[in-house]
Amino acid sequence: MSRRWLFADQLGPHFLDDRRQPVLLIESKAVFRRRVYHRQKAHLVLSALRHRAAELGDQAIFLRAETYRQALKKVREPLEVCHPTSRRARAFLRDLDRVTVLPARGFVTSLEDFADWADGRRGALRMEAFYRFAREHHGVLMQGRDPVGGRWSFDTENREPPPKTGKLDVPAPPMPKEDDIDAEVRADLDRWEREGIRFAGRDGPRRFPATAKEAKARLRHFLRHRLAAFGPYEDAMLTGDPWLAHSMLSAAFNLGLLDPAEAIRGAEQAYRQEGAPLASVEGFVRQVLGWRDYIWHTYWYFEPSWRGSNELAARRSLPDWWNDLDADAVDAHCLSDVLAGVRDRAWVHHIPRLMVLGNYALQRGWRPAELVEWFHTRFVDGYEWVMTGNVVSMSQYADLGRMTTKPYVSGGAYLNRMSDYCGGCRYDPRKRLGEKACPFTAGYWAFLSANRPRIPANARMARTMKQLERLSDLDAVVAQEKRRGSDPP
Repeated sequence: MSRRWLFADQLGPHFLDDRRQPVLLIESKAVFRRRVYHRQKAHLVLSALRHRAAELGDQAIFLRAETYRQALKKVREPLEVCHPTSRRARAFLRDLDRVTVLPARGFVTSLEDFADWADGRRGALRMEAFYRFAREHHGVLMQGRDPVGGRWSFDTENREPPPKTGKLDVPAPPMPKEDDIDAEVRADLDRWEREGIRFAGRDGPRRFPATAKEAKARLRHFLRHRLAAFGPYEDAMLTGDPWLAHSMLSAAFNLGLLDPAEAIRGAEQAYRQEGAPLASVEGFVRQVLGWRDYIWHTYWYFEPSWRGSNELAARRSLPDWWNDLDADAVDAHCLSDVLAGVRDRAWVHHIPRLMVLGNYALQRGWRPAELVEWFHTRFVDGYEWVMTGNVVSMSQYADLGRMTTKPYVSGGAYLNRMSDYCGGCRYDPRKRLGEKACPFTAGYWAFLSANRPRIPANARMARTMKQLERLSDLDAVVAQEKRRGSDPP
């Protein structure tokens, strides 16, 4: 039986063909020299890798080295490895003459099935169409040839604003208990920092699973106690409740600890056997089977240059306060709270990422490629394949709509409706000019004005563009936001 080399994002049992299969694990220090990772992300990755090595014991060769090449010199036997998750890793493997690359794992739809689906379509490859294909192809939430409930998506029922109580009434997700391996990782990271390796963010307790056992426990808890509330409030934001009813499983999926097919089966079972609300179940399935797989496949299906798209000509570099996660420098309550969440937890859910962080960066004209790197390194679940589509195409609209029909940009009204951030903030979401002008509201109109010639005309943008033409104070708003530039609002 060939020795299976597992990368640090291929750590679950579904990456092996046999429970007794010999394994190779490599911890490369150079990975953490090349990029400034969030301290808690570095901790999670190393903890997961070392926990897997401890689980496998004598079944695995576990090597710690400066680089992968140095480690591989100590292994003489032929190796096989599942398809990696980045183009750089794939190019590296192609240079190794004794490594066989196997098909990808850790996703539901295969690369070949996606390519067959995509090759047969005309025009843009929309997620909604892929999601329907995947549901039918894998028989998920189907009743014969029809979707259960008669609809493919219940997204319109999953947009409730947050409760007025300031907290969602659901049990808190189970948190991992740190052990000796975590203590060793923390000591090593302290030493690496003294040696000159830089990290971003604050250290803190490990909040995300580092083993398949921990990941499955969190999945069971989510399906039993949090799934029902997940759907209605999946787009809501609360200052005092960053978790809401989210599963907090994205890092476990992306480390390869949890098979997404298992999570999808569990959600469907919760609906069919335990009466979980269909809208919540479908919303979770859409995130995992639909969006996650779609982002993975478009990363490989689209050309490599897609990552460098910048059709809106965004030229500003990320400011230091953003790179350093300096939430204290920011007065705008929403942005300060979300940036503090990244600083303190290396995680916020998808709406703060898209509608606070991504929205602000889009308005300010920051370079998409730098944002891909920032989201990749500052989030526990961030990887290049994850962030290329999510940032370049969806968040920053840098490819002018290969994945979306309009830019995900909004003013303060959306944030006021979907969060408790605006109450008590020094800025007023209804104002676009003056000392109390909300930087999101003013930035929204300034962005549309600056990019009017570049944004393709379509029905979803027509009304907004007519409103833009009627603003009597537009020149003053544009001048105001030009003065603000990339300074912390």
